[in-house]
Amino acid sequence: MTNEAAAVTEGVVMGTQFWIATALFILAYALIISEKIHKTIVAIFGAALMIVIGIVTQEDAFHSMELGIDWNVIFLLISMMIIINIMKPTGVFEYIAIKSAKVAKGKPFAIMAIFSVVTAVVSAFLDNVTTVLLIAPVTLLICQALELDVVPYLITEALASNIGGTATLIGDPPNIMIASKAQLDFMAFIYNLSPVIIICLIVYVITLKFIFGKRLKVKEELRQRVMAMNENEAIKDPVLLKKSLAVLAVTIIGFVAHGALHLEPATIALFGAGLLLLVSGVKEPHHILAEAEWATLFFFMGLFMIIGGVVKVGLIKWMSIKVLEITQGNLFGTSMIVMWFSAFASAFIDNIPYVATMNPLIIDMAKQLWPNLSGVELLHHVDLMPIWWSLALGACLGGNGTAIGASANVIVVGMSEKMGKPISFKKFMLYGMPLMIESVIICTVYVWVRYYLLKI
Repeated sequence: MTNEAAAVTEGVVMGTQFWIATALFILAYALIISEKIHKTIVAIFGAALMIVIGIVTQEDAFHSMELGIDWNVIFLLISMMIIINIMKPTGVFEYIAIKSAKVAKGKPFAIMAIFSVVTAVVSAFLDNVTTVLLIAPVTLLICQALELDVVPYLITEALASNIGGTATLIGDPPNIMIASKAQLDFMAFIYNLSPVIIICLIVYVITLKFIFGKRLKVKEELRQRVMAMNENEAIKDPVLLKKSLAVLAVTIIGFVAHGALHLEPATIALFGAGLLLLVSGVKEPHHILAEAEWATLFFFMGLFMIIGGVVKVGLIKWMSIKVLEITQGNLFGTSMIVMWFSAFASAFIDNIPYVATMNPLIIDMAKQLWPNLSGVELLHHVDLMPIWWSLALGACLGGNGTAIGASANVIVVGMSEKMGKPISFKKFMLYGMPLMIESVIICTVYVWVRYYLLKI
């Protein structure tokens, strides 16, 4: 079949390139899931094939915001890795580890619950990738001291970061994208999403108690040893610590205010990394840069290019259109389909290009339903708002389904592998998928009750 003779469905040309890109996409994900070949190798080779075959051009792959590498994500990760690597020798992570373990009285599940809640709350106001980059080293130290398996802790923290990140406009990239297209402000997300996310987080912690409550055990002598530790003795370089905390504070304030500053989070993080390198007295940065999670970073780059290929040929658009067609005219049904399809799609497809595709489709649907309206009056139509919130909830929470569903998950898996504790795709999915479905069920009830039953 040639492109000229290809079938055209809803504006999507289903020709040779469409089917080649789809096959490459499915094969790449199948190999990643099977773990027969390292995921970074699959992503790099798959990305190269997309360019060599001509699905995307090199210009698309390296420079297109829609189809190529999201350099904002890459440089945000690199910059935060630099900041954390400079901070490590100060002993601050050991201090936090000991203090947290003592607050939890050395009880394994209490530690898991505390870290999950802290991760979720911080992720609401910082990028959730930054949050897990900060919390993972602390988690490893606690688990080593108590001779506990670090893997369940890292997985539960990654899931908690995605739950918390859903609550605000700045917590997760899909929310930033939705806010831009739908012209929604910070408080709209707080008012509409925070209540259900608080419920999801409470239920999440209770569920963790049922899953891990009896399985996490620690010897009494190890618990007492941790309780006897002096966290103040962990600080090795107080001068560098003060400098690091000051730069980190500036960086965090920059993240919170990035909209007002008209700067991307990556720029703020890069400024923080550069400033800390400058004031820390580091003479040779080679060892700091070498400790970055380069395998994870290249996995992201390759994955962005592979997904860019299926976005370009129209696969995601075709899938999204078909979903919206199923409930045409039924707005409650559309909300539910958007939420659930977004959840499962985001578990396997990066939610950033997915939301980029869904945003214009929802706007087009609104124009068909209310042709006499335009601008904010159309975008904020009372019957359209539940669909926007359903998209946000599905896309953000759906990332918890698999190890590649969200940036935070990929980072945690990469860091765990570097620690010598690899997390398999299947193992992450075993925990993540049921907990993701649980949270989306809660959101389904919430959307139905608030926007359709009570119409608040």
